[in-house]
Amino acid sequence: MKFVVSSIDLLNHLQALSRVISSKNTLPILDNFLFKLDGKTLEITASDLETTMVTTIELENTSGSGMLAIPAKLITDSLREFPDQPLTFSINTETYAVTISSENGQFSVVGQHGEDFPMLPKIKPERSVSLKLPATSLVSGINSTLFATADDELRPVMNGIFIELNPADMTFVASDAHKLVRYKRKDVSADASASFILPKKPAALLKNLLAKGHEQVTVEFDDKNAFIALASFQVVCRLVEGNYPSYNSVIPNNNPNKLLIDRVKLLNTIRRVSVFSNQASNLVRLSLKGNRLTVSAQDIDFATSAVEEITCQYNGDELEIGFKSTFMVEILSNMQSTEVSIELSDASRAGLFIPFDKENDNEDVLMLLMPMMINS
Repeated sequence: MKFVVSSIDLLNHLQALSRVISSKNTLPILDNFLFKLDGKTLEITASDLETTMVTTIELENTSGSGMLAIPAKLITDSLREFPDQPLTFSINTETYAVTISSENGQFSVVGQHGEDFPMLPKIKPERSVSLKLPATSLVSGINSTLFATADDELRPVMNGIFIELNPADMTFVASDAHKLVRYKRKDVSADASASFILPKKPAALLKNLLAKGHEQVTVEFDDKNAFIALASFQVVCRLVEGNYPSYNSVIPNNNPNKLLIDRVKLLNTIRRVSVFSNQASNLVRLSLKGNRLTVSAQDIDFATSAVEEITCQYNGDELEIGFKSTFMVEILSNMQSTEVSIELSDASRAGLFIPFDKENDNEDVLMLLMPMMINS
């Protein structure tokens, strides 16, 4: 089989696929890209058994058909060194020899039999759920929640994004037991209620792919696998099995103490003050009185401390509460709004961080952070 392809076009597709390949593959064949030519369509696949990504490139100049596994690192590293030019791939399907011809030279590599590559799983029709949604809705949901996923071997359900569909909206939830993010899209809905847990790796892959701009995304899933199809890419992943905890039960409802403050100003203050906090706890104290927020931290072992005051709008009782600064920085950094509303009950209950000014009326974002014990 033979085909001609643009070096830059091929490299762009392979770089996206290369993020799937694991550095510790259990099967040697998974260190390869699977090239499959059918008519004018070149289909390339990468997999780590749990996650598979498939991309297609439409070509003008092709002959023959077939499939072959080509070493991923070798082909990607070599393409990085080519200027934009057409490359001719001549593949002997019997000996698996690959010859790549450029304007000035020829490069040879030996591939492997394509049939050894793992096959894609199949969705069970009787259990499948399918919907189409704007790419912006999916990437916004992933961007808002991915940072809050856990790395917990004992509770694998916490290591992914819980995606819940119902006739009213679509909800993305992630939590590591210290912080929780709930992101709702009111402009996306399904005919019936359904849910799945999207693992962290395919979520990160989709985040990178969707950032390049796509109009529509098709999501189809059953109880085991999910297929997410974009214009020229398809991500297939094994879902996290298990029941996600009841996230609504941990969101406090009665929060009489409400603080409205400039998000960037608070973020920068937390970053400055936290440098002086104890490195083991990263504890910062927030003291609220009148329309002043005092942010402080100290490390008794090294006799270091810092205090900063910020003006704000506060409606509530005098309150002092402690938070882990690294978590606060993560939460504030993953918001887009100019101002943030912080709702508090008391020093022992979780604080809610809500964007005050919304760019999109169809979004509903809520971030929750558990407090830390303050040693008086």
